[in-house]
Amino acid sequence: MRTVFFVSIVLAFLLFFGRVGWAPKFGFDGQETSTLALIEVDPARDPPRLLDLNNLAPPSLWSASSLVYNPLTHEILWESEGYQARPIASITKVMTALIFLESMPDLSKDVVISRQDVRRASTTYLRRNERIKVGDLLHLALIASDNAAARTLARVSPGGTNGFVGLMNQKADELGLKSTSFADPSGLDSRNVSSAYDLARLMAYATGKLELSKIMQKRSYSLETSRRRFTVRNTNKLLGTRLDVEIGKTGYIDASGYCLATVITISEAGPISVIVLGAGSNSRRFSEVRRLVDWVLKNRAEVFNSHSSPEIEMIPLGEQPVELLD
Repeated sequence: MRTVFFVSIVLAFLLFFGRVGWAPKFGFDGQETSTLALIEVDPARDPPRLLDLNNLAPPSLWSASSLVYNPLTHEILWESEGYQARPIASITKVMTALIFLESMPDLSKDVVISRQDVRRASTTYLRRNERIKVGDLLHLALIASDNAAARTLARVSPGGTNGFVGLMNQKADELGLKSTSFADPSGLDSRNVSSAYDLARLMAYATGKLELSKIMQKRSYSLETSRRRFTVRNTNKLLGTRLDVEIGKTGYIDASGYCLATVITISEAGPISVIVLGAGSNSRRFSEVRRLVDWVLKNRAEVFNSHSSPEIEMIPLGEQPVELLD
């Protein structure tokens, strides 16, 4: 049985390699690493396959939007309002980090925090006029969800904040994230919107970036500014639990509710993107992701052998309703 399972996984890889799969990536140190990466998926041309699993008992969920996506086979395993555009709060910082790293920055460079960086920043550990390394800002943004850190990364980048946000939207277009738009680098602006499906693909893409996955797997991080030393804790409470978390980011503003976007590896099966948007509480976003993973594990035979099933239904994304919520 195990041999048949692994053969099916290999066949799925070969079938979809031109679009999605495992591919070699290179870190800034030039070392090749085998990590998950999306490859040339155009949702308008290559819509995801929505599995017909109506014979299975659905998971019990209360969030506004949720989705489970298999990036190896380009299949949606589960979705509820998964194509609806909604504010995504600090999940925005994943794109912020991606764009910043694409400029090949000197992570050891010192920058000075400005008044504008910390003004009405809501969540921040930073203070005006203190110096901090760029690499520490990246950790603060992704681990502690520090809004001033994200703002500073954008401000010190070529083109400044406005140019940086333009690059964020350009990257969303390049990745085919049709329901995604950015207005600021931190996520405090409710005009930063995306769908659960778009975020599932974005998180899978980000998992292929070794620098990002290493940072987001850290449960805590200690750093030093020109004035003090301190330690921050990861806002992703799934780290250190029974789940094998590859990457993950939380988000919350009033307009978005409690959100969580993550990629989790299922033993002997591979990665899945699990997205929960608009949960009613901090704890519920984590419990609903766990519930979705448990649903996949309970039904793994049907879910992971689905690429050879004749019951798979193709759902073009262009036909999905998209509603922008304030």
